Amino acid sequence: MATVTAFRNSGIKALLDTYDPEPSFCELLSNGAMPDPLLTRLWNRLQQFEASDLDARAKDAERELQMLGITFTVYTDRTAIDRILPFDVIPRTISAKDWRHLETGIRQRVKALNMFIWDVYHDGHILNDGTIPQELVLGNSNFQEAMVDYDPPAGTYVHISGTDLIRDNHGEFFVLEDNSRTPSGVSYVVENRHMMQRAFPDLMDGFDIEPVSDYGVQLATKLGEVAPPVLTDAQIVLLSPGVFNSAYFEHIFLAREMGVPLVEGRDLFIEDDRVFMKTVAGPRPVHVIYRRLNDDFLDPEVFNKDSMLGVPGLMRAVRKGNVTLANAVGTGIADDKAVYAYVPRMIRYYLDEEPILPNVETHICREPSALAYTLDNIEKLVVKPVGESGGYGICVGPKATKTELEECRARLKKKPEEYIAQPMINLSVSPTLVETGVEPRHVDLRPFAITGEETWVLPGGLTRVALPKGSIVVNSSQGGGTKDTWVLKGDSA
Repeated sequence: MATVTAFRNSGIKALLDTYDPEPSFCELLSNGAMPDPLLTRLWNRLQQFEASDLDARAKDAERELQMLGITFTVYTDRTAIDRILPFDVIPRTISAKDWRHLETGIRQRVKALNMFIWDVYHDGHILNDGTIPQELVLGNSNFQEAMVDYDPPAGTYVHISGTDLIRDNHGEFFVLEDNSRTPSGVSYVVENRHMMQRAFPDLMDGFDIEPVSDYGVQLATKLGEVAPPVLTDAQIVLLSPGVFNSAYFEHIFLAREMGVPLVEGRDLFIEDDRVFMKTVAGPRPVHVIYRRLNDDFLDPEVFNKDSMLGVPGLMRAVRKGNVTLANAVGTGIADDKAVYAYVPRMIRYYLDEEPILPNVETHICREPSALAYTLDNIEKLVVKPVGESGGYGICVGPKATKTELEECRARLKKKPEEYIAQPMINLSVSPTLVETGVEPRHVDLRPFAITGEETWVLPGGLTRVALPKGSIVVNSSQGGGTKDTWVLKGDSA
């Protein structure tokens, strides 16, 4: 790993003088024997900032986020319906070489996942030959009988995916989990960049950074590729559960960026197995629905009969090929944390390729040997519920109390099929502005891929940062924040 000393050879003494990431891999220092020229330039640029100036501009940025309504909801906090997602003003960097590796690996993974979902809802070859246990998929709560033998346009089920990546002590990237139902967070990627351009043009000056502002255009284009055949331009809408959803800001943002209507279930109706939108000028046909609503609430005729959020008869229109849902119903089988462990097998099975991005070693606790290993080594492992998101229900063994470990053991013994366990990886860190100055904080990365006929990956993605010192939980619901993610164009010398 490049040393902090090497970066300080310029003789400049300022903001980063006390910054020391050891023993973690640092995204800014990189891992070369010699410092990366582009990262050295960024280091020296940061050194020119006064801590007080950086702090003042960071507070201005937070106020602007609040005024713009860039917020999210934590359902467990009744005192704060709208909360700012903390934004750290020191960017996270990715080299052009690393990005090419990540982009290729994400495309490979998305392709395999789409092939897996098609197979499961059709012939089930991968289940019948025992490559993946049948009960793990067919008994999964996310498996939807309504999707059996359904053929989506272009064979695409997962149109929008978010692949959570981490980096270990050696700088190697690993996939932590797949998000293929309704992944959120892309609005912060774009807004973080806009914020940096407004608040820190002097920091960005001279750096050639991959743009992120065309996400909305790319999303609309890719969704248009999977629309049913229509005589005129396909009408796309974004279906939201409404203002009280935690990601409602993002729903507004994405509808605006795509230039499409933001609707709720009550704004749509079905006639002759076709979807229509209510407008002041009368009913208007709808051909593609980007839904930010879970399967269970989409159609009370098929799923939750008490749902007031969906559209009665929607699945009839889907099955007749009159409307495309993005993501398709039933994609949850591809982002279950237990099924995740088998994705490398999927890649070999369907593509006859080795995985470009490896998984984190995963112990599926429904298997007796994996359960025994987890119980024997629980203090060394991170135990996760397979059906939860947002960082809820996680037991971080090395940081847990004896009481917490015993409670985790009890949950495992009671319902082992609901958990997986993984080794605790010392996540990479990035310089982060905190109350005491600039300190290392652990980060992960969620790149977003959009698939129509082909897959496009947004350069960089959402960098989440664990703001509490020593924490490895980056989720916003658990006190995490975000950073702007710079994919630096051009290869360093």
